[in-house]
Amino acid sequence: MSEFSSNYFNYFTEIEEHFQKARGTSLFLLSPLDWALIETWKNSGIPLEAALRGIDAAFEKWRAKRTRAQMVNSIAYCAQAVMAEAQRMADAGSPGQTARAEPKAPFSTSEVERYVVENAASVRRAGAGFEAVAEALEQIAAEFATGEPELESLEQRLTAIEQKMIAIAKARQSDDEALEARKSLDQQLKPYRGKMTAAQIRMLEQQFLDRNVLERLGLPRLSMFYLR
Repeated sequence: MSEFSSNYFNYFTEIEEHFQKARGTSLFLLSPLDWALIETWKNSGIPLEAALRGIDAAFEKWRAKRTRAQMVNSIAYCAQAVMAEAQRMADAGSPGQTARAEPKAPFSTSEVERYVVENAASVRRAGAGFEAVAEALEQIAAEFATGEPELESLEQRLTAIEQKMIAIAKARQSDDEALEARKSLDQQLKPYRGKMTAAQIRMLEQQFLDRNVLERLGLPRLSMFYLR
């Protein structure tokens, strides 16, 4: 199993757990904005190590303040520090990984198969308009009978199917629903706009709105990043 398989798919979980540990509250739940931000880091190629170091650096700065009346309630607080760490690693020519033994796969073939089957059923329940998406997932599920899939190739297929599903979901969204999602985004994002670049904000907005439209229709995320 390649290094891709372990570190790639553990990206979300490791960041979530590291943030909770740094905050000192293991039961703290990340918000939709938090998950969207982590997804922008993943899609931008931010190394996992840079994200973890950035979280540590942000909390060190927070703890150094003489007054800490306000808790850190969003991973967006760490956004600038994460980007700084990513830039520092890029300048140093570090790929973001240290030498280590061959990693173990983060989940078994049976877990991946069950994940695909359950997602296909969820998409079927969404009703008219999503039949082609469900059929594509069912085709992937059927292929497990012929052997173990290559995870990177499978992830690319699932991501492409998910993008198609999001496009269908957005086409079915009413103007009022789109406006409500935008208002929710603006409310959550307002305190952090000064901590991110315009490009980062645009990417975060897209990820948040994608998540919102899927959740509203009860549609699952298909990427194996969400196999937890």
